[in-house]
Amino acid sequence: MNAKLPGGTLRLSDTLTVTRVGFGALQLAGPMAYGPPRDRDEALAVLRDVADAGITHLDTSDYYGPHLVNGLIREALHPYRDGLHIATKVGARRTPDRGWPAALSRPELVQAVHDNLGHLGLDAIDLVNLRMTDTLEPADIVEPFTVLAELREQGLIRNLGVSNVSQGQVEAAQEIAPVVAVQNHYNIAHRLDDSLVDWCARQGIAFVPFWPLGGFRPLQLQVLEDVASALGASARQVALAWLLHRSPTICLIPGTSTREHLAQNIAAAAVELPAAALEALEDVPHPGHAHPGPARPGDARPGHGSAG
Repeated sequence: MNAKLPGGTLRLSDTLTVTRVGFGALQLAGPMAYGPPRDRDEALAVLRDVADAGITHLDTSDYYGPHLVNGLIREALHPYRDGLHIATKVGARRTPDRGWPAALSRPELVQAVHDNLGHLGLDAIDLVNLRMTDTLEPADIVEPFTVLAELREQGLIRNLGVSNVSQGQVEAAQEIAPVVAVQNHYNIAHRLDDSLVDWCARQGIAFVPFWPLGGFRPLQLQVLEDVASALGASARQVALAWLLHRSPTICLIPGTSTREHLAQNIAAAAVELPAAALEALEDVPHPGHAHPGPARPGDARPGHGSAG
């Protein structure tokens, strides 16, 4: 294992320290995270390269595929190396039309945790993120998060996180059990959660952006490309490097289905952003900081947790 993986590590709890450069497994499934991968052998090779690179934060969900991606992870990496931590998400299910409806009832959450355990070949999951849907109201997270807290007490889950949430929901969850990670849509051009990123840093909570490399408009992309050209990097690498610079508790989980892009994503953590580059990147146009209402733009977009 490479102990010098760029980006360093972040301690989330007494039982969980992860590399700040992680890997999101969503893109190992077929289009829209549904069905088998385009190249099964390459998908398995990517997972093995993830472990060989020293990445210790592997983000997945049993609703990727569904079920298929967790099976690939088990085939490629089981028995898992010491220090490799698998994070998963529950709170949604897949439909034949490739939809992502909520699955937040007690029976659905309990079954989802057991499905993840079985398909991954684990006795306990290092981190389970509760994915919320269509609401940012604090009261709405209490019942489903309580279910996961009970499963944590039973020893099936070691750490808990939340996804697609407001700060109020994080605070409500913290009243029930410790929250070690928040996984929301955030990137250099989508910064509605700027205040939440800073709040998580003050709390020592990991902020894990999903969709970190998508949705850029031409003007935003041009700024990234200009900075990248001056640094001898790619726009993709600059966007990832900016996230690592943005907050000391941001952890990356960019996804890819190729070893070539995996290597480029890892190398992004070594890209240094001088003052002039940071100034230019801060000028990238982005939405305002306040939440616009009960659901953010992109909340229904597939890829919660690992697209990139």
